[in-house]
Amino acid sequence: MTEQKTLSVTILDRDYLVACPSGQEKKLTEAAETLNEKMREIREHGKVFGIERIAVMAALNLTHELLQTRPESATDRTALDRLHAKLDSALPGANSLDSLGLDLGD
Repeated sequence: MTEQKTLSVTILDRDYLVACPSGQEKKLTEAAETLNEKMREIREHGKVFGIERIAVMAALNLTHELLQTRPESATDRTALDRLHAKLDSALPGANSLDSLGLDLGD
């Protein structure tokens, strides 16, 4: 069972206590900082009011950015798979990129 910790993060000047798996504190803090920055940008543009609406717009924007980084077609996926295979064969002593902690969206 993974040990859970409680981490305090601040988003739009509000403090939140969030459960976090042990060892993931830095990633959660970075995620909260990214969300806070995006929500501040939206609030400063002054066209969206209310924290819920700001949060939804920030979530939509961040999700859109995430989806832009994914392969868009089977051709892209095939190219990534070929690159993955080439890197696997070029890295002595490493069975796969997975051993390096890299995730190519499999």
